Amino acid sequence: MKNIPLYDVRTIRDLRDMLRQSVKHYGDTTAFLIKDPHVLKRDAALAGAPTDKNQPYLPVTYRQFGQDVDTLGTYLSSLPLESARVAILAETRYEWYVTYMATVNGVGIVVPLDKELPTAEIASLLNRSHADILVYAPSKRKEVDAIRDQVPSVRYFVSMDPEEAGGQDHSFWDWLDEGQTALQGGDKRFLEAPIDPSVLSILLFTSGTTAKSKAVMLSHSNICINLMAMCQMVDIVPDDVFLSVLPLHHTYECTCGFLCPIYRGATVAVCEGLRHITRNMQESQVTVMLAVPLMVELFYKRILKSATADPKLAKKFRIGLKLSNGLRKIGVDKRKTLFKRIHDTFGGHLRLLIAGGAAIDPAVLKGMRDLGIFSIQGYGLTECAPILALNRDVWYNDRAAGLALPGVEIRVVDKDENGIGEIIGKGPNVMLGYYENDEATQEVMDADGFFHTGDLGYLDKDGFVIITGRKKNVIVTKNGKNIFPEEIEFLLSQSDYIQESLVSGAEDEEGETYVKAEIFPNEEKIKETLGDVPLAGDAVRQLIGEEVRKVNHTLTTYKYIRQFTLRDTEFEKTTSKKIKRAY
Repeated sequence: MKNIPLYDVRTIRDLRDMLRQSVKHYGDTTAFLIKDPHVLKRDAALAGAPTDKNQPYLPVTYRQFGQDVDTLGTYLSSLPLESARVAILAETRYEWYVTYMATVNGVGIVVPLDKELPTAEIASLLNRSHADILVYAPSKRKEVDAIRDQVPSVRYFVSMDPEEAGGQDHSFWDWLDEGQTALQGGDKRFLEAPIDPSVLSILLFTSGTTAKSKAVMLSHSNICINLMAMCQMVDIVPDDVFLSVLPLHHTYECTCGFLCPIYRGATVAVCEGLRHITRNMQESQVTVMLAVPLMVELFYKRILKSATADPKLAKKFRIGLKLSNGLRKIGVDKRKTLFKRIHDTFGGHLRLLIAGGAAIDPAVLKGMRDLGIFSIQGYGLTECAPILALNRDVWYNDRAAGLALPGVEIRVVDKDENGIGEIIGKGPNVMLGYYENDEATQEVMDADGFFHTGDLGYLDKDGFVIITGRKKNVIVTKNGKNIFPEEIEFLLSQSDYIQESLVSGAEDEEGETYVKAEIFPNEEKIKETLGDVPLAGDAVRQLIGEEVRKVNHTLTTYKYIRQFTLRDTEFEKTTSKKIKRAY
């Protein structure tokens, strides 16, 4: 294993300590780039500035953010609630960040909710978490109105938009104003509230692909230790600009895409939505972005499609790659010059792309790096706050999920004949447990304090974590052979004609286990080849059948896909874009 020094980081005790340090060090620098007029009008320095969403981003400083957190926290502390549980139901917006930090920094427990959940499930999670306050975006007003009478624990409904508040609802912005008045009057309850970094402060519901979601209990310490450890592995600097694209209720985006840049003095630009991502990248001049593999692979495919649209372009692109790779071998990097058009599409400053949430094609990571956009992947789970392993910016393996973070121990247990077993991890970032579910906690936490991830894989000679699949997804043949559906799904995804697939096991009449696949074809590519034909028709079936045969030729016999079906709609997915598996 290489002995490469870690990056220096500052020590933080809890998230309030983290924010106060950042405000002190970076007070007048930009914490957020936003377009919301209700936020912008509060900063006197921005008086008279344009607030149209079509205008470029405008800044909110660290000092302003710190003040907003303190004023909201002061008002929340005045409510007749003890250790209030504050749920957030909203898209990514400035009020989300303020509510999160105000809650955990002296008020109580924050409960981030998935804004895409159906109404009944929102009500269920509010009841399960015993939420006292629901802070919601105007875009969720309909859902909130539908559940008011179903969530008896919620005493305060708070709209993030002052124009939406009214009647029995409260205004986030009114609370901020009242908190400011109280703070100026000497109310120090929030500022001096004791914080125990070891107790429950964040309650997160997992987006399970099969079973009922579990509520993960995290502490300040879990999060802060994870922040310090990940920043020792990858260098994040105050000049960096993160574009927040992924949902904030996921720990991946919340810890790594929100808290990490605030810890390091960087800037967070709020993406207006996937439709606007390219424009937002250009407007914000993003330098760092977190993404799920689906997004990175889509970026790369679009780059290749554009760069090879005609023979002349394709030839120029190939020559550029060959020249660039040759120059890099002698220490000359001309990627940003040779591929300027590609870089300009991403804003011209994107230097780091980190994929997480699922496995990614190693060729895509290398391909993006060859173009001058450094790309790596990490591995984490909500239960680990979330990062367990991460590829470094100075040492990486595209086939691997990463190296264990400093302070984290990773082992592989219950290995099979090939050395593949369950990945388990232990460290101060591992959760306190599942809320009100001791049985589920005991199922994943062993007597030695290791969290059993449910992922299968192995550690290579350098200590990199290689993941082969999910334990619950494994197909076991009658003679004890293990088949990992993810391996076969990856091979199917290499076909231009296959958009998505789901591989599972089935039994024949003799009780023998075989592999079957459900496939959603790539409609665009199918039309290019076959014209306008039904996706589930015979012509498409014949074409996909040939692709399946190609995959089978790369597999050992017992892994062959013996049966496949076609579907004409995408698979149902979680909000983190993972296909839901039915068991």
